[in-house]
Amino acid sequence: MSAAPGALAAYRPALRPRVLLSDPLLDGAATVHLIKDAETGSSFKVGPKEHFLIARMDGERSLAEIGEAYAGEYGRRLGDAHWKRLLGLLGAKGLLAAGADASPGPSTASPPRAAVSPGAPAAVPSRAAVSPGAPAAVPPGAAASGRATASVPPAPAPPVPERRTLLRGSLPLVADADATTARLHRAVGFLLAPAVLAPLLALTLAMEAVVLVRAGELLLAVRGLLANPVLLTGTAVLLWVSTALHELAHGVVARHHGGRVSEIGLRWRLPAVIMYCTVDDYLYFGTRRHRIATAAAGAVMNLIFLLPFCALWLFAPLDDATHEAFAALLLLGSVQALVMLVPLPPLDGYRIASQLAGATGLAASTGVYLRLALRRSPEAAGYPRRARIAYPAYAGATALVLACALAAAVAGVHHLLTA
Repeated sequence: MSAAPGALAAYRPALRPRVLLSDPLLDGAATVHLIKDAETGSSFKVGPKEHFLIARMDGERSLAEIGEAYAGEYGRRLGDAHWKRLLGLLGAKGLLAAGADASPGPSTASPPRAAVSPGAPAAVPSRAAVSPGAPAAVPPGAAASGRATASVPPAPAPPVPERRTLLRGSLPLVADADATTARLHRAVGFLLAPAVLAPLLALTLAMEAVVLVRAGELLLAVRGLLANPVLLTGTAVLLWVSTALHELAHGVVARHHGGRVSEIGLRWRLPAVIMYCTVDDYLYFGTRRHRIATAAAGAVMNLIFLLPFCALWLFAPLDDATHEAFAALLLLGSVQALVMLVPLPPLDGYRIASQLAGATGLAASTGVYLRLALRRSPEAAGYPRRARIAYPAYAGATALVLACALAAAVAGVHHLLTA
């Protein structure tokens, strides 16, 4: 069988410009790639074989050329039925660019909806379960009629906006969040240059060393702050500003690495009112380092925000009340930043851990794997080696972080009670 027999062989499919593909990610026992239409926000998962084909749909290579590359990689050639299934799914989702070269004509033979033959690729919907080593099934209705040109799918129903009440809700603050972030990036993007960022990170590490060494003194300052309503209010306002800068930092760093910010606003769950910044395509950045930098940007911003207050606390001739307030701010702000790095969902530390593990749904997948492993289930042995390392490592690291946090809290309470 030829790589792409018949009229399909010369067809040169191309994805639309705003279609994004992720790196390989662990998803339970399977390895998947995420595909997202950045214009509509819809996304789904595919296996490595489907990704191999879709990633080469650039409008330059024909299906015959892609099929030859696939045969060289996986030792199997694809027929018309397999191409029609894949192209039909991509066309139904509106992911193919219109007017691709050498569009094939319709075929009278419609491929069956049965399971795909072993070794052939098939698209996986975003919520489909993927069993280890098994070919994925095409969702019902995804088979193409034979025409591989892109069709415009029915417009998805608009998301139902969250109902705002006095107790809970959200409110966008800017009409064009991406343009706002672009302006912020032009203004402060120089801070991301290595020659500037490296000294700032060194200073934050030095500051946290001071916080650790003088933690007892700072704890007593926090206790004293509670007795001064005016300074307590001022400290709370500064911590809220730090939270707002935390969110904007995510957006600016995402923009720096080519990302897009869809919304900046306020969200309230009374009594808490916080700012939020939504980065649409974080998982699709070109390198893992960029994704980790975007996730860590908020906590780093919280610490950089504290640097001038740390300098004033250490070196400025302040009155006792202000000196104590800055000391309390330094401890509370450091705790605020470090809590965000705890590797539990939905915190930034969990996103960093997910990128280090190269996984999606890391916490849930870890729980499933550990239950299987503790029961000595044969299914646990079916997980790939990378998963058998990543999931226990994540569980162990999370337990260690939580144990350290608990020990620090107990030591802090003991110091307050005995000082």
